[in-house]
This record gives sequence, C-alpha cells and structure tokens, in this order.
Amino acid sequence: MSKTLIAPSILAADFANLQHDIEMVNQSEADWFHLDVMDGVFVPNISFGMPVIKSISKHAKKTLDVHLMIVNPDQYIKTFADLGVNVLTVHYEACTHLHRTLQAIKAEGMQAGVALNPHTNVDLLKDTIKDIDLVCLMSVNPGFGGQSFIENTFDKVRQLKALINEKGASTKIEIDGGVTNKNAKQLAEAGADVLVAGSYVFKADNPTETIKGMKELLK
Repeated sequence: MSKTLIAPSILAADFANLQHDIEMVNQSEADWFHLDVMDGVFVPNISFGMPVIKSISKHAKKTLDVHLMIVNPDQYIKTFADLGVNVLTVHYEACTHLHRTLQAIKAEGMQAGVALNPHTNVDLLKDTIKDIDLVCLMSVNPGFGGQSFIENTFDKVRQLKALINEKGASTKIEIDGGVTNKNAKQLAEAGADVLVAGSYVFKADNPTETIKGMKELLK
C-alpha cells in the first residue's frame, strides 16, 4: 500500500489563485496533478481547456494526469502531448475504436488511460487491458466535484485487479470521486494504485497536512 499515489484534482482548486494551489501540490507529498477536462457534451459541465493546462504545465513539477470527459477525444491527442501531459485518459463510453485511440496516445509518448463510468463493467476491458497503462474507475458520476462516493467501487476495484492479474498486465488502478481519509486505506487494500482527491484536499483548512495525512494512512 505504501506505493499508492495521491493525485489532487485541480477541478477543486481556487481558480482565482491557481498558481498558489499548483505550488502547494508541488511542495506537498502528493504524487500527481489530476486535471479534469469536460466539454459540456459527454458530461453536463464545462471545466477548463488548453490555455489553463498550458499555464499549469509551466509551474507543475509532478506528473500531469489528464482525464478527458469529452466526446471525440482522438482529435486532441497530439495537442495534449504538446502541452506536456504525461498520462492521458479517455472514457471507454466515448471511444468507438478504443484500441486505436490507445495506440494513438502511446504514439505521442504518453501513458494511455481508460476511464469507466460507475455503470460500466470492468470485463469490457478484458481484450485491451494489456494495452492500458491506467484504468480510472469513476466512484461518482462524472461531471461535477464534491459528490458522494459510490460504495460498489470497492467490489469493482477487486474485480479489475483480478482481471489485471489474470491477463498478466501491469495496469494501474485509479479511483476518481469522493475519496477521503474514510475510504482511502480500504481502496488501497482492494488494489487501487492512484487515489484522486479533489474537494477533500482543496477545501481543507490545511491542504498540505491533509495530503500528508492520507499518505500516512497508506503506509
């Protein structure tokens, strides 16, 4: 469990003082930056796009983990690579030709991730799991921050971990939505490798200490 990574979600940061929050993550024990890109079509919300990510990449000193909640993600793959993104995750539900999309992401030098909505079965990845670097399990319905954690996620993590082991894949499991100190350890024990935390970190009185506390739990 000690290798479980923490990825603060910038969607919950203070956009009027974004550089301050980026520096906080840089100086904290967090491992990655998690960036949610929403188009108002695939999900009922719009977040931020290329100019904001370009600005973040200038200051961020840790892995940039970008989660695309958009339709037609293929047309933007090279753009995100050019912005310095390290991990690019697309939604299974948004990709008609998932294998081709994964290959295109890797061709641009990024790690390829696939996100699954709460209703999407992990078995749908059995034919592509060895081509996937990261599976992001949505533990809330995508589109808005601050939602409550869906308890079925624990079973889903265990099912996905079993599939990864069965296929001999090296895929990481990421959990996105409603992650706090109340469920972080249980998620790691079930097999999660990366925990995305948004509101829990950025709405805390002391975000740096909150991140530190989560890391302590995961030792």
